[in-house]
Amino acid sequence: MTIRQTFLAKAALRSALLVSCLAMAAPAFAQNTTLNVAQQQDPQNLDPIDTFRLSWGSIGSNIFESLVFRGEDLELRPGLATGWEFLDDETRIRFTLREGVVFHDGEPFNAEAVKYTFDRLLGAEGSKGPQRSNYTSIREVVVVDEYTVDFLMQRPDPVLITKLAGYGAMIVPPKYIQDVGEDAFDMKPVGTGPFQVVEYTPTVGVKLAKFDNYWNGEAEVDEVNIRFIPEDATRIAELLSGGVDISMNIPTPSVETIKQNPNVDLVAVDGPTVVLTRFNTAHGITADPRVRKAITMAVDRNTIVQALLGGLASPISSAQGVKSFGNDPELEGYPYDPEAAKALLAEAGVATGTEITLDMPSNDDTFREVAQVIAAYLEQVGLKVNIRTHEQGVYFNDIIENGKTGEIYYYGWGGWTFDFDNTAYILYHTGERFNPYVSDAKLDELLDAQRQTYDRDVREVALQEVARYAHEQALDLPLYNTSTIYGVSTRVEGFDPAPDDRARYMNVTLK
Repeated sequence: MTIRQTFLAKAALRSALLVSCLAMAAPAFAQNTTLNVAQQQDPQNLDPIDTFRLSWGSIGSNIFESLVFRGEDLELRPGLATGWEFLDDETRIRFTLREGVVFHDGEPFNAEAVKYTFDRLLGAEGSKGPQRSNYTSIREVVVVDEYTVDFLMQRPDPVLITKLAGYGAMIVPPKYIQDVGEDAFDMKPVGTGPFQVVEYTPTVGVKLAKFDNYWNGEAEVDEVNIRFIPEDATRIAELLSGGVDISMNIPTPSVETIKQNPNVDLVAVDGPTVVLTRFNTAHGITADPRVRKAITMAVDRNTIVQALLGGLASPISSAQGVKSFGNDPELEGYPYDPEAAKALLAEAGVATGTEITLDMPSNDDTFREVAQVIAAYLEQVGLKVNIRTHEQGVYFNDIIENGKTGEIYYYGWGGWTFDFDNTAYILYHTGERFNPYVSDAKLDELLDAQRQTYDRDVREVALQEVARYAHEQALDLPLYNTSTIYGVSTRVEGFDPAPDDRARYMNVTLK
């Protein structure tokens, strides 16, 4: 039985016992219920167009909604749109909107709100954030009537419907933003979701209250108190002591401790996040593909997954997991072969004892252990690795973005669309924000071509060729696809673990 199956079985038993007890209990005075949640990161901004962080998803998915809904099973369903159809040779997409929906401030949801949302996303305000580039295939949103809109497309976008279910595309209220201004909206936004923002305190947390006029029912708890606890040890201590009911971002070194605690369940589901070390392909010894292949062959990924991650991850041969569209199941990673690695390094003229740098963010305890093991493996083939850490914001917004890394650098990516396009374009296309070194005409051509068609077969061939080419050139060292791991108190019922970190709390109850 898997961890998740065990959790669900235990949850079902607890639910049955709870129903039995409630049937015998006398009526009690109602009191407010508060769900306490811990997560590692502060998204730093609650506006859906101003962030790319997974830490936003676990908050924003309770506040905002989009035209399309994707559940924990990854299936796409109607959201604020009840349906959609492709027209005019797929150059126009018509969305029929849900009636009777209101924003938290009482403002009506309608076609004008949809148009405003995408005009804002694709305009000057959206250009300040990281989400705009995901939606530039949209030329214009046209209001047909109060509950119908047309998306006029500049080009095909085969991932658009999936993207509309996620980051950046959440529908926002025109009047509220115009009244309070952009800065105020960052701190206390308004959406149509089951919870509304009471207070957001940067670096501390977010307090949510259930929205009584939510169109799709009523949340089971009255309040959700989300705390930002960056230190792994503190977050786990709060979970084990009962200070929080649900903890996200469980580090693998804490897995066994949680398993042994009778008051907490460990819940793991296959997630979209991949972890790899990328190479500086422009400077230093890693500009030589022989050196990159040698480093790849010097690291035993299977041992890392089993010994350090407790099997709660899977080795990968490209920068995607098995659930990703575009994954090639026949592509095998380079074998663990330290002798062959030594030979390649010698052929490339790399002297024994040569020093290289591995850059990483300072707050990732799990990868810190992985980095130390990678350094030990590389030392066995004659390379001395200096591990250099950086504050997380500096690491992603300066060190990577501006090409200041050493020869190797950590990269983790939550490919939340479960489509390799989302990851591969960012990693390999020339000029992308998180691609400071790779510029290859063949990769650009393949990546652009698969974005020009809705034909899944054509896209799959192109994306698999991207993965094979990246493998042949050893542009990075794919390490593993992580499980999304939650720690959940046994007093929690109704929590459905999301594989993409977009935890939703509407159906959660506390006993």
